[in-house]
Amino acid sequence: MSGHVQKERYVPWNYHETESGKYDFTGDRDLESFLKLCNDIGLLVILRAGPFICAEWDMGGLPAWLLQKKSVVLRSADPDYLQFVHKWMDVLLPKIKPFLYQNNGPIIAVQVENEYGSYFACDYDYLRYLLNLFRYHLGDEVILFTTDGADKGFLKCGALQGLYATVDFGPGGNATKSFEAQRYAEPHGPLVNSEFYTGWLDHWGKKHSVIKKEVVAKSLDEILALGANVNMYMFLGGTNFAYWNGANSPYWPEPTSYDYDAPLSEAGDPTDKYFSVRQVIGKYKTLPAGPVLPAIPKFAYGLIQVKKLQSVVELVNLLSFSGPVKSVYPLTFVEMKQYFGYMLYRNTLPINCTEGTPLASPENGIHDRAYVMVDGVFQGILERNKINTINITGQAGSRLDILLENMGRINYGEGIHDFKGLVTNLTLASNILTNWTIYSLNIDEVVASGYLNKFQRMTPEAPAEVNASVPAFYLGTFVIPNGIPDLPQDTYLKFPGWTKGQVWINGFNLGRYWPARGPQITLYVPAHILSTSAVNNVTLLELENAPCGAEHNTVCAVQFVDTPVLNGTTAYTNFLQKLSINSLGMHDLNG
Repeated sequence: MSGHVQKERYVPWNYHETESGKYDFTGDRDLESFLKLCNDIGLLVILRAGPFICAEWDMGGLPAWLLQKKSVVLRSADPDYLQFVHKWMDVLLPKIKPFLYQNNGPIIAVQVENEYGSYFACDYDYLRYLLNLFRYHLGDEVILFTTDGADKGFLKCGALQGLYATVDFGPGGNATKSFEAQRYAEPHGPLVNSEFYTGWLDHWGKKHSVIKKEVVAKSLDEILALGANVNMYMFLGGTNFAYWNGANSPYWPEPTSYDYDAPLSEAGDPTDKYFSVRQVIGKYKTLPAGPVLPAIPKFAYGLIQVKKLQSVVELVNLLSFSGPVKSVYPLTFVEMKQYFGYMLYRNTLPINCTEGTPLASPENGIHDRAYVMVDGVFQGILERNKINTINITGQAGSRLDILLENMGRINYGEGIHDFKGLVTNLTLASNILTNWTIYSLNIDEVVASGYLNKFQRMTPEAPAEVNASVPAFYLGTFVIPNGIPDLPQDTYLKFPGWTKGQVWINGFNLGRYWPARGPQITLYVPAHILSTSAVNNVTLLELENAPCGAEHNTVCAVQFVDTPVLNGTTAYTNFLQKLSINSLGMHDLNG
């Protein structure tokens, strides 16, 4: 089988069971159609079935509704966790059984847990439970395996007899020494690096991760020279559309792009790294005949003007299907049974705040970013681990609105128990605020239904001027001519002058943009969400500051370009530039 092309495929539990007991295997969630396609084209599949996958995916693939019981210990033999794992695997595993290799399908191995040795629980009863559950559904012939870091300490808690232990490690290290760690758990059998890191992940506000092609090629050569097996992670970059990005501890959310500096880019295009990797593989395997497929064509559709609609606060009744919920203290996203996106917390000021009064989250309870308004006037931003206090102004009885953004749950380590919303009380001048009105916001459903566009047509008069710093919606349209061959094509969306927000195209949630923090500046737009037979709609939710309005005296616009920008200026690079300038100055002063 070593001569076959193989594909590793995650199954994110939270992508298929978005609410407890509600399963979705339709559309791009159709796992069985995907496995059939792999079989039809001759791909072998290593299926990483979970329940935990990490993958820089929200909560590592675990559903947020598992947190409804706050004391639950995830990834352990806690009965409150295992009952849901069992129900999920009773649905998932029978679906994949017909596609096992011994059943003439493409699946040659199934992963039972992922990097469990890096998790604090170290619960062998949990691993044994999973092993028995997988064997019950899939039989004794299929290869079941685990993956852990290439260190005996990780394998101590991550490996279990009956599960084949593999390791993961990146380029630049000692491959022989890394596989010695695998031999600690597996004295016999194939050497396997199940995650050979061809690049690395990004975080908002940090520099774009790049690993040189020469380093990747050299380490890959060393692995193959040992006769070992390797899965490249990632070989093809991807995209965290909508709200699916994860985060790491201390809280650093990951951006929309998961390009990963992979050999094949986010858009599936071959890179210089691809050709370096291909050359190394050619030393050990016969390469397919024929030319390498070229990059997929991209098209720059240009500037698209957008118009302000109204603020989130003004549209709250339209956006909240369930209506207001009253609570003495703030409720979290899970308590409101909303798991992604945004919620609005409303209160009234109990005191006069004429001099600027501190609104604070003394226990760092903003998860993850709060946009604060008083009577519709923007006051400032509270942010997890970064900004816990701002001064606000307003009269007693003024309306306090806090739009709370869930920026992605932690996907690795103990922090996956990641509650969202106002997870602790807020204080105003050291007094705890009580008696909240809370709104779940069904923004995706409203946008996908086209109701915002209908709302705009129903109110042809220009809405009251929306302050450009208040979270608000902006709408635009554009037409792609259907007489031009090969259109629509992939493109990238750029946000000149915009700050931070969410964007939808034709109701499809493209993801988060944050060019003000970087490093990602453009968002990948796959051609299949665009139309040549109908008008295309662009909807922005700008959370902080739009580049238009009376105070800017400019036209609102976004721009479709044909080249991605994933390594833009960040807070990190600004810091380095200042450091460099300061060092230069000191050098000059010292002569």
